[in-house]
Amino acid sequence: MTDITKTYSNGEITIVWKPSVCIHSTRCWKGESGLKSVFNPMEKPWIKPNGAGTEAIIERITACPSGALSFYYNDRSQEQATEPGSEPVVEVLPNGPLLIHGNIHLKHKDEASSLQNKVTAFCRCGASSNKPYCDGSHQHNGFSG
Repeated sequence: MTDITKTYSNGEITIVWKPSVCIHSTRCWKGESGLKSVFNPMEKPWIKPNGAGTEAIIERITACPSGALSFYYNDRSQEQATEPGSEPVVEVLPNGPLLIHGNIHLKHKDEASSLQNKVTAFCRCGASSNKPYCDGSHQHNGFSG
């Protein structure tokens, strides 16, 4: 999958979406705390940054388990918005991916490497078409673990 990054701004913050790391948890738009006025995958564009207040948007973004959604304040540079990581923390999601919280360097099979920030979701079910990253395939293949 191509490493695409899309941005959407409400003037105060810029929402950053990286589709290649999205695990389709639906926490941004579904459920009691979902924010469908901003995050609605049934519409184009699916992110409407003026659909709610900044604090509500930030709350939903910080609930994103994969890190596919992030944000930065427009009056600060992106470098300032990226928090330096300490020791990475590994979290195993029941019936889902392996989440790595913190900064890691990932060395790919072709010897290229990349820096991953905040949260990275790795596939545990083996069905992802975007390995080593989770693409949400576990939700459809009956993976449990």
